[in-house]
Amino acid sequence: MVRRYLLLSPGPTPVPQEVLLEGAKETIHHRTPEFVNLLKETLELTKYVFQTQHPVYVLSSSGTGGMETAMVNLVNPGEKAIIVNAGKFGERWVDIAKAYGIVPVEIKLPWGTAVTPEMIEKALKENPDVKVVFTTYSETSTGTVIDLEGIAKLTKGTDVILVTDAVSGLLAEPLKMDEWGIDVAVSGAQKGWMLPPGLAFIAVNDKAYAKIEKCTNSRYYFDLRKYKKSAPDNPWTTAVNLIYMLNKAVKMLKEEGIENVWARHKLYGEATRAAIKEIGLELFSERPGNVLTAVKSPIPSSNLTKVMRDKYGVTIAAGQEPMKDEIFRISHLGYLTPFDIITGITALEFSLNELGYKVEIGKGVKAAEEVLFKGLVG
Repeated sequence: MVRRYLLLSPGPTPVPQEVLLEGAKETIHHRTPEFVNLLKETLELTKYVFQTQHPVYVLSSSGTGGMETAMVNLVNPGEKAIIVNAGKFGERWVDIAKAYGIVPVEIKLPWGTAVTPEMIEKALKENPDVKVVFTTYSETSTGTVIDLEGIAKLTKGTDVILVTDAVSGLLAEPLKMDEWGIDVAVSGAQKGWMLPPGLAFIAVNDKAYAKIEKCTNSRYYFDLRKYKKSAPDNPWTTAVNLIYMLNKAVKMLKEEGIENVWARHKLYGEATRAAIKEIGLELFSERPGNVLTAVKSPIPSSNLTKVMRDKYGVTIAAGQEPMKDEIFRISHLGYLTPFDIITGITALEFSLNELGYKVEIGKGVKAAEEVLFKGLVG
């Protein structure tokens, strides 16, 4: 059987051919005026994605490097930080804090639930000495999105810094950094940016940078003071060919229009969820977002993902750690078309039946098609 491979994983995501070809260009020296000018243009372009006029810094790392950068530049050892922990990546904030001697004040929630502004407000009142709050906009391990705009209303105009891990959430969900009052936002290339892994981004407003300058935590490679001093150049060797690709990808996103990017992800998420419900499966998240759809799996999800990948060429994700084999996650993130969603649902129906969980073939596909047709044609 002839197969094409389709990534419906929440990272890496598919990369457009036009972007891949940019990466094939000749590698030039990262300190030449030609490259520094390209980097300057590219960093200016990325502000559009974050909806900010403040600086965006690019790191040669995964999204976790961006998270570590935020933590070590804002909180001193021995100080407390409020951290929302409702999944694998909330746990990662906690682990990073502990690695640097920072005391996490956890808002710990069951996986699949979403923190509310009221919970954040309560934590701030109970811990008036805490000046930094770390959140996860879209918890990739559960498919849950939080009310980030509502949370930002609590900290906007105060001396409390709001940080969000938008590694997967940026571009899939509306995020208006300046308008909402988000102080620091982190993202990663291999998600909605339509790029291969290897770059992280961190956007920082003036309020946050004032705290960064006063922070005494140990830092070297991820020291944002060095990045600001070197701007628009990078203090370290930049991933030259990935910057070529980033430049092209952001131009494509800007041409599409950020509102249209958000709407595209919303439509694909709605279509996927409609298909899941129609074939009789249950969503895992109480507040599902548009990065991915997490589904309670009727069979061990590692078996399901293996058949979908190895036989039908569609890669989705199983659950992580406590949710291993309990859920599966279908991404609708990045460079995808409506027909990719249909392909993914078809592969899911085939695989479920093959593994002994009987669903009506085409039932989920029809539900997804109806949502997509209405969204595309009206």
